[in-house]
Amino acid sequence: MTVLEKIAHFQDRRDEVPNQELARELANAGNVEGIREIAENLWNKDPDIQADCIKVLYETAYIRPELIAPYCADFLKMIHSRNNRLVWGAMIALGTIAHLRPAEIFAHFEEIKKIMASGSVITIDNGVKALALAAAASPDARQTIFPYLLEHLNTCRPKDIPQHAEKTLPAVDAANRNAFIAVLEQRLEYLSEAPAGRIKKVIKQAKAL
Repeated sequence: MTVLEKIAHFQDRRDEVPNQELARELANAGNVEGIREIAENLWNKDPDIQADCIKVLYETAYIRPELIAPYCADFLKMIHSRNNRLVWGAMIALGTIAHLRPAEIFAHFEEIKKIMASGSVITIDNGVKALALAAAASPDARQTIFPYLLEHLNTCRPKDIPQHAEKTLPAVDAANRNAFIAVLEQRLEYLSEAPAGRIKKVIKQAKAL
């Protein structure tokens, strides 16, 4: 049985368990050839196979992100897909490897912003994560990306503020922390006790930088 034959589609399964099991198998074995086979089938003509393959790849990355980092260009291309399942799956993948491929993420900053503007909740969440990690990698990237992340925090839905603030934190440094804190303090009034507590924790972490 080839690696590809282990995905849910070829097991005649509608759940994600076969894909998750395959991801663990690939990650634990460091199976580079198997991962290459899965990555090649991101471009299979069957959308179900594509969906299974992107799932396998980002599940693998939760364990060993370095194994899928070489396919960053594929994920950046896939965020332009007309299939929303592939768009948010690719954005999850980018979020898992952004710390390993920050320059590539930064180079596609404008594209990622555009996709996030009309993207699903999952796409936006992982776009924030990917961009923040790219911003954390260099002063130039931070100078370009951080204002966008700050504006996003200032305008996103109140329910998203805690999660997005936490994901933005890697991009915060001594030079921009005051602006970051100011936005979060301004938005505290829109939050109930539990999410406000998360924001106060992020503010405390930012002040310590």
